Amino acid sequence: MKPFASEANWWMVKNHGIFQGYYFWDYIGLDKNAREQFRGHEYFEYTEEFCAKYDSPAFDSDYKSAPLSHFEPLVRDMFKPKGR
Repeated sequence: MKPFASEANWWMVKNHGIFQGYYFWDYIGLDKNAREQFRGHEYFEYTEEFCAKYDSPAFDSDYKSAPLSHFEPLVRDMFKPKGR
């Protein structure tokens, strides 16, 4: 993926799990603030904002989202062999 991503997006993907942990690690006995080790890095706020906007709602049991069946045709279309 690295050759196809910007430097900022690659850094975010590489460290995403640690930033995502902010939303649930305290429930499983881990340090939810582990992302703080990266504070000051030029992409910290970029990654923090992404996780707040897109990951945080995923941990809200009351968040309304489409069922997986809604996304199946989209995923199948994305991964179908070219030329078909």
